[in-house]
Amino acid sequence: MILTILRRLSSGLLLILMVTAITFLLVKASGVDAARSLLGPSASAEDVESLRTRLGLDQNVFAQYSSWLASAVRGDFGTSWFTNEPVSAALASRLPVTLSIVVVATVITAVVSVALGSIAALRGGVIDKVLQFIALLGYALPGLLIAIILVSIFALQLKLFAATGYVPITESFTGWLGSILLPSIALSFGGIAVLATQIRGAMVDELGKDYIRTLRSRGVSNRAIVLRHALRNAGAPSLTVLSLLFISMLGGAVLIERIFALPGFGQFAAASSLQGDIPVIMGVVTFTVVVVVVVNILIDIANGGLNPKARTR
Repeated sequence: MILTILRRLSSGLLLILMVTAITFLLVKASGVDAARSLLGPSASAEDVESLRTRLGLDQNVFAQYSSWLASAVRGDFGTSWFTNEPVSAALASRLPVTLSIVVVATVITAVVSVALGSIAALRGGVIDKVLQFIALLGYALPGLLIAIILVSIFALQLKLFAATGYVPITESFTGWLGSILLPSIALSFGGIAVLATQIRGAMVDELGKDYIRTLRSRGVSNRAIVLRHALRNAGAPSLTVLSLLFISMLGGAVLIERIFALPGFGQFAAASSLQGDIPVIMGVVTFTVVVVVVVNILIDIANGGLNPKARTR
């Protein structure tokens, strides 16, 4: 398991290097002129060129990326060209908002999917049909529509939750939970459709295997068979799917944050991309890849706990 983690870390470092390099090239190829955006359309060509020189935009792409990478290795991600806010501080203030939504959405997805998938595999019939209907809704309905429906019912009509805004967990746990619950549910809806279907299929396969029939013939209770054996063996591929859903939720949070007016990571990244704010874009990409690497390592550890054979890979 230690060797697996070390391999994941080394491949993660390589992934960070590759993704940041490709991102830098794509930003430069997009043609967005940050100097012109900063000074406005009325600025003279001389002023724009002077600003480009101060920002280092007159250098070749390799020199610009090397300069950024050298600073990033030291923990210095620079300062936003448009807000003059240190990138690390900007991300540190916004990342908890996005991670709160995504982590809670992941927990909701895992719990609801395990319950729905397991019950559908065990009971079949009407319950299985209901799961398939929920999965169809999850595939068909966009997160935007789900978010609007949740706000309309639970925030505007029933007034159980605030429609917009974010409360830090350090100020109030209940306020924090109330501010992220609706966005998290909206974000998890599509994931539940995917994961519940995956778990249902994996459980059906496990419950039909010979060792399950052997356990039943020995008088092992159905509950023990499901929880200790079938669900555990079906959990490894489901964890992989869950990790992919977590990563996709990071991207999906951009739209959800905008609907609920949350000061999160995604909305900040989208605005910076339109402006061509390279220090912020590169900081966002780096932090995102780091989160992805960490999630993959945690999934490997969890898989090792569920399946001892995975520890030796």
